[in-house]
Amino acid sequence: MGVKKILVSQAAPMNMAPYQTLTEKYGAEIVFRPFFLIEPLTSREFRSQRINILDYTAIVFSARHTIDAFFHLCEELRVKVPETMKYFCTTEAVAMYLQKHIVFRKRKIFYGTGTPASVVALIGPKHKGEKFLITTTDSGNNEAITKLFDAAKLSYTTAVFVKPVSQDLKDLNLSDFEAAVFYNPADVKSLYENFPDFQPGTLKFITYGKHIVEAMDEAGLPVEIKAPTPEVPSVAKAIECYLQQ
Repeated sequence: MGVKKILVSQAAPMNMAPYQTLTEKYGAEIVFRPFFLIEPLTSREFRSQRINILDYTAIVFSARHTIDAFFHLCEELRVKVPETMKYFCTTEAVAMYLQKHIVFRKRKIFYGTGTPASVVALIGPKHKGEKFLITTTDSGNNEAITKLFDAAKLSYTTAVFVKPVSQDLKDLNLSDFEAAVFYNPADVKSLYENFPDFQPGTLKFITYGKHIVEAMDEAGLPVEIKAPTPEVPSVAKAIECYLQQ
C-alpha cells in the first residue's frame, strides 16, 4: 500500500512532535497548507460599517491579528485612542500582545481565561457602565460572546476588523490525498473558489471546531471524524483515529 497523504488546511504548527509520531508510526505524509490568510480590512471596508471608535470606552479582543488591525485602522483613520480606553482580552497572551502598540503599564487592561464567560466575569458590576466594542472576524460566529453580553445587559457593538482571504491552491492535486483537515468555514469557501467543480470522491474530511461542521453540512461535504471531543481532543488525535481505521 502507498503512503497515506493527509492535507491539513493550516500552516505547520510550532510543535510538530505529534505529527512526526504519526508519520513514524503509520508511514503517513502530513502536508500543511493554509487555505486562507487573515488580513485587516481596508479603511474603506471598515467605514462601511459606520462605526466610530471614539464612541466606545472599552474594546474586547480575542486574537492578536484583530489587535494589529485595530491599531492599523486607527492610524489610517487618524483616530487617537484615549489613554482612558479599557481593554478586555480573552487570554493573558492576547493582552500581553497589546504591548506592541501601547505602553502596557499606563493602560487599563484586563484578561480572562480563554472563554467569553471569563471576559463577562471580568466586566462584572465594576465596568458595567462602559460602552463595549467587540472586535470580530468577517467569517466569525460571535453568538457565544454576544449572548453573554445580552444576558448581562451590557452596552456593546460588534465590528469586523479582519477578513479571511483565500489563497491560491490550484497547484494542489486533491486526488493525491486520502483525507483533509478543515478548521474554519473559510476553508470551505477557499476550496470552492479554487476548485469550483470539486467533488469529494474518496477524499475523507476531518473537522476541528463547531462552526466548520455547520459549513460542511451546508456544502454537502461528509465528515468522517469530528473534533474536539473527549475521545478526540486534538487534530493529531483525529488524524490518528482516521489512520487506525
